[in-house]
Amino acid sequence: MTLLPAAVAELAAALARLPGIGPRSAERIALHLVQSDPAVVRTLADAMSRARERVSNCPRCGALSEADPCPICADSRREESTLCLVELPLDVLRLERSGTFRGRYHVLGGRLSPLNGVGPDDLRIAELERRLEQQPVREVILAMGSDVEGEATAHYLARRLAPRGIRLTRLAQGLPAGSGLEYADELTLSRALEGRRELSPGGIP
Repeated sequence: MTLLPAAVAELAAALARLPGIGPRSAERIALHLVQSDPAVVRTLADAMSRARERVSNCPRCGALSEADPCPICADSRREESTLCLVELPLDVLRLERSGTFRGRYHVLGGRLSPLNGVGPDDLRIAELERRLEQQPVREVILAMGSDVEGEATAHYLARRLAPRGIRLTRLAQGLPAGSGLEYADELTLSRALEGRRELSPGGIP
């Protein structure tokens, strides 16, 4: 039997569904919120609602943005010839914080995962191929995670893009083995970008 009021338990359960927040942390946050000044809670709720309404995916690259196109796509100083493929919009933020990459991005929206029913048609690969026909890209950086699904996605893309004659590179080692970009700090990402390696047409470095 829980001693939490039903409304607090419901709030804690909702918070626990957020990434990085476990049941105990969710309970502490819920208890803090219900004891906070109502104006503070309203401000937080309004900020969350506004962010959800205003922020969407850039129709060109897939990054999170309030503008169409996003500031990166709209920046004429970015290099058109280099395109960095990432799995998720948050990966764009992580790579931008490294301060190393000055090209363009393309967010796939996930990675291949047959066990979870995610195939090539579920990712933004068709949009990528249209961009490659319109944009003078000379190098595509495959910035997938180093886990099994990330490697499988990178190899599939390398094989699919190889006939286009574009230079294909992969982030250098230094990323945590078996993980994604979310576990790497800015310095590690910067070194991984600078030391990226070229892929063979078969997708194997």
